[in-house]
Amino acid sequence: MKYETLIIAPHCDDEVLGCGGILNNRRNDKTFVYYMGVDIFHVIRKDDRLKEVEDVSLLLNFDYRIGSNTVNSYKRELIINEITDIINETKPEEIFIPNSSSNQDHKEVYDACIIALRPHDKNHFVNNVFVYEVDQYLTWMPNNFEPNYFEPIDISIKIAAYELHKSQNRSMRPPELLKSFSYIRGISSNLDYAESFKIIRMVKNNQY
Repeated sequence: MKYETLIIAPHCDDEVLGCGGILNNRRNDKTFVYYMGVDIFHVIRKDDRLKEVEDVSLLLNFDYRIGSNTVNSYKRELIINEITDIINETKPEEIFIPNSSSNQDHKEVYDACIIALRPHDKNHFVNNVFVYEVDQYLTWMPNNFEPNYFEPIDISIKIAAYELHKSQNRSMRPPELLKSFSYIRGISSNLDYAESFKIIRMVKNNQY
């Protein structure tokens, strides 16, 4: 099935942290989230963690799949083909990939995505490629994320989605942090609240 939007999430919650507003903005379009793996903490069972993901998908109206990679052990060379395959399967018009942050899995996924998205005669060409930021990493320096694309968001829906990831609501990343950073990005773009992204590639559709 062809989807308009594909979001690559290293972990279950990155889709909301970086693109919760985007998912809500596109809730009436065909949107797919590919989670590279599911983190399993001792405080929650895997089934409960997967139920959190399902609840978020129902709220924001997207389809999803979860890969079998082991969290904190992603290897770029082992996930390039996996990402290429999901791109070829969903054939999106736009894709959102994680920034290369202080999290080791994010670095590996970002690098693998950039390789998978290169122009190739046998692979689906994604016209619009955006890098999203995961809010908590803005609190740790150095941070060289320089956004050049902004979208207005409904911050109440983003926070509601994040709160459905109950096991991930932690002191280092409270809901108030999402609101604060969305407010800052909003001020930067003359909006009330916004999510920001870095454009890697943007191809204007000839029909416009």
